[in-house]
Amino acid sequence: MIDKELKEKKDCMGCHACENICPTNSTSMETDEEGFLYPSVDYSLCIKCNKCANVCPIINRKQVFNDPIAYSCINNDEKIRLDSSSGGIFTLIAEQVIDQGGVVFGASFNNEFEVEHSFVETKRILWKLRGSKYVQSKIGDSYKQAKEFLQSGREVLFTGTPCQIAGLKNFLGESYTNLFMIDIICHGVPSPDVWRKYVKFREKFAGSPAKRIAFRRKDDGWKQYSVLFLFKNNTEYLQNLRKDLYMRAFLKDVCLRPSCYHCKFKGLNRQSDITLADFWGIQNILPEMNDDKGTSLLFINSKAGQVLFDEIKDGMMYQEVDIQEAVKYNSAAIKSVHFNPKRDAFMSEKDNLPFDKLVNKYCTDPCRQVVKSTFKDISDVI
Repeated sequence: MIDKELKEKKDCMGCHACENICPTNSTSMETDEEGFLYPSVDYSLCIKCNKCANVCPIINRKQVFNDPIAYSCINNDEKIRLDSSSGGIFTLIAEQVIDQGGVVFGASFNNEFEVEHSFVETKRILWKLRGSKYVQSKIGDSYKQAKEFLQSGREVLFTGTPCQIAGLKNFLGESYTNLFMIDIICHGVPSPDVWRKYVKFREKFAGSPAKRIAFRRKDDGWKQYSVLFLFKNNTEYLQNLRKDLYMRAFLKDVCLRPSCYHCKFKGLNRQSDITLADFWGIQNILPEMNDDKGTSLLFINSKAGQVLFDEIKDGMMYQEVDIQEAVKYNSAAIKSVHFNPKRDAFMSEKDNLPFDKLVNKYCTDPCRQVVKSTFKDISDVI
């Protein structure tokens, strides 16, 4: 009955907690006309247990009070760092958990290059979860899977956006000493349907299906990262964030989920154990850690997060920083993106215009101005 509790779409961030908790499978996530997933209830199966409403992180907001500590971090392994979106710290943490026999959950591409949550149990395929995916990931039944691993006694590392972490915590309903959670400083999540249309646009232009996609290549450096498509006909598309059509739309905030414009999970007091982000502004705070190869900003939010940090710190270069100074250059940590008045028109025309014409029509500001005003806020990284 969660659809009766949340009156407007802007109140639902699509965390999937209601679907995962439903004992009769009467609640499912359905795609709307914009490509976002929202709960739908089959009342012929609903037993009115109200678990869906009771698990919703928006209806049941939790106040978090902690004293986070911030660090600037760089993985000592240069290859891992270059293959990562920023400083390569996610990999250090994930490998530690796997070495203890644990399981790591995160966002990955499926065979159709849709973004969904999955888990890995070996370091050999950890690359699937590495790197940014600027699309809202589909949680599916990941919460249920994580609970099964936790109850079996295995360590679980669950990574996601702050709202996904909130959904997981509400779904579990209790604390687990073998659970570790990482969230990201999130700019906002674009529509999976807009992303799908862009992939098709690139494939049509190349005359071939894609075989690999990466959002954050560092060929031109960390700050001027590029979007990469490799196609099965051995051709390549590589363009920096200033010129790539999808990144232009993302940076202009014309394709984000409605809830992202007034996110309820911003702030320095977070439900995760560790928060990861790009350390934008590192050149102003710690210029000695700025070599344009990627530097991570890390918040330790809990005792469990401190334990993890202590276990991996020998594998990285790190230095404590003033958290208030750090977020000056990453305002996405504490405030939502502004609603773009062209957003609704962009979404309403996404099925009618070729992708390049759509972006050129609604994202017309000069790229330099776009990047200058929003670059410091982009931090959907692991």
